Amino acid sequence: MVQVKRHIVKAISYRFVGTLQTTIIGYIFTGSFIIASSMGVVELCIKPLIYFLHERVWYKWIKFGLKKGSDE
Repeated sequence: MVQVKRHIVKAISYRFVGTLQTTIIGYIFTGSFIIASSMGVVELCIKPLIYFLHERVWYKWIKFGLKKGSDE
């Protein structure tokens, strides 16, 4: 159970760092905290969906690295 909690906290912290990075870069490019924050929120919502879809594509269609006859 400790491993699961650790993975959850790690995933949340990773997402936080990624969103913070997007927001900072957005602010540097636009000079607007509102626009940069909006970019961060959009990124926070979209990236998990993109990751999920990416995983599904790899699981269903990309067989790279799998042994023949393996469902892993």
